[in-house]
Amino acid sequence: MAIREIIILPDKQLRLVSKPVEKVTPEIRKLADDMFETMYDAPGIGLAAIQIAQPLRLITMDLAKRDENGESTPKPRVFINPEIIARSEELSVYEEGCLSIPEYYEEVERPARVRVRFLDLNGKVHEEDAEGLYATCIQHEIDHLNGVLFVDYLSKLKRDRVLKKFAKAAKRAVE
Repeated sequence: MAIREIIILPDKQLRLVSKPVEKVTPEIRKLADDMFETMYDAPGIGLAAIQIAQPLRLITMDLAKRDENGESTPKPRVFINPEIIARSEELSVYEEGCLSIPEYYEEVERPARVRVRFLDLNGKVHEEDAEGLYATCIQHEIDHLNGVLFVDYLSKLKRDRVLKKFAKAAKRAVE
């Protein structure tokens, strides 16, 4: 396993539409392992392969609850070629952040419940209903696979402000 570099806004790769995973291979399993290590190190609760410059429809997620001692039991999940097949009319608002847009958080409104279809690391098809944080996170990560960022849901003013901030930071980093 290896910690990979997470690409940061304004990197244009974040706007790519990821390609479907043709077959679950040892390379795909290794990529998922690297994604977990990268995600835990960041630390984050979800990571799309495109965030480590791999334009494949692969997501890792771990929504483990922390106990009163701050300890958690990992609940790692892998979603290959995930797709949302149903959305609720009801909406919910969660404060979202993103490992590719560090230290920026904003409330985003999304469907409160979704039904998702995906493959696991054994190539088996699953369908699950998601709500709460799970629904928000899976929608956020699937958006990444489609070249969509959570800031795209913000008002034009807020979105322009954050895009400008990260463009300036990237320019300073190069100088």
